[in-house]
Amino acid sequence: MRARRIFTAGLLLGAGVLGWVLRGASHAPMRAPTIRVSTAYREFDDTLGRRETLSDVLARAGVTGSRYAAFLAAANRLDTRRLRPGLVFHFRQPLTDSVIDELSVRVGPDRRLWYARDAHNWSEREQQIPWLPQRLRLHGTIKTSLYDALDSALPDSILPSAERQALAWAIADVYDWEVDFTRDVRSGDQFEVLFDRLLSAEGERRFGRVVAARVDVSHNPSYAFFFETDTLLGQGGFFDDQGRSLKRSFLRAPLQFRRISSRFGGRVHPILGTYRMHQGVDYSASYGTPVRATADGIVTHAGREGGYGNMVEIRHVNGIRTRYGHLSGFARGLHVGERVKQGETIAFVGSTGLSTGPHLHYEFVINGRPTNPQRTNAGAGAPIPRSLQSAFESVRSELSLELEPPRAPPAGAAVKVD
Repeated sequence: MRARRIFTAGLLLGAGVLGWVLRGASHAPMRAPTIRVSTAYREFDDTLGRRETLSDVLARAGVTGSRYAAFLAAANRLDTRRLRPGLVFHFRQPLTDSVIDELSVRVGPDRRLWYARDAHNWSEREQQIPWLPQRLRLHGTIKTSLYDALDSALPDSILPSAERQALAWAIADVYDWEVDFTRDVRSGDQFEVLFDRLLSAEGERRFGRVVAARVDVSHNPSYAFFFETDTLLGQGGFFDDQGRSLKRSFLRAPLQFRRISSRFGGRVHPILGTYRMHQGVDYSASYGTPVRATADGIVTHAGREGGYGNMVEIRHVNGIRTRYGHLSGFARGLHVGERVKQGETIAFVGSTGLSTGPHLHYEFVINGRPTNPQRTNAGAGAPIPRSLQSAFESVRSELSLELEPPRAPPAGAAVKVD
């Protein structure tokens, strides 16, 4: 009987506790399940269109009025007046806000700018993008042009199209005083080039610099090796296999990748219809193509000049003057009395004066007498100084092995070891 009473009392006590718990639970406040946020932002890109300004792009991201003024106050490293169309802006916008709080823009191959917004102000940060150089060797055969040869020899996986064009321009620059790639080379001429390709952590590929090259001009090899003549200042240039500088007093032509449309000598004038002496060389080129000074000198004329249209004249040493006619316009700041450097852009191709279409008229005048610039001796290149001869020979030997590595002998052939 005693055990039965204890068991009954236990049941009653348990029932009372359970009822108390249930009554308390019925009056407890409701709690929502925990929310897990996988992302608190929306990220998107926008591109600067033609004839658009920075304010147009930022307005689409909600940055207007005082917010835009605050952004401009912080953007010290961003040249807002020279932004090129096609520039891509990356934005980050909180899901709880209608305005972005962060943006980034790639302003160059090596630089990205970051901007972050707090309650009222923006902060600016510059990121340097590292590029890893990789040495590559390319062999090709010219059939139509140097660029076409490079374009067919290098796939996009090695260099994008725009970078292949940059490589072609660089090779032409190396041989600017030696080879006219529109006139001197023939179908079947071969070339070897040793160059640095740059790789970024994001997998981007771009052209770096030419290190050495060999171009066969009518089956005669012409070598170029880069050598630093001043390692402290990082100054140097290209020299041939004999240690002579490839640089001359005058460039071969005032345009890169040019096509001669009319040579020096007698001809029937295309507009006047009379037979007369053509005292220069005409280079066919697109409207607006940059025109380069072929040598150091002083500008003696920059303006209209009769049938030349817009014309620039430069005085050089030894009584030599060069003239550049039919220009569409002049380089910013160009004026009479200004000193210009060889290769400096002085004007742009046009069709002013007595001209039937866009081209450049180039004259080479020695002591007042017009001379055929294509037959003018530009002088010999300066040799490597004696004090640097040994260092140059060492660099040349190293680059020669990379440029033209020894070929493996055919199977079964005997190899002679000296």
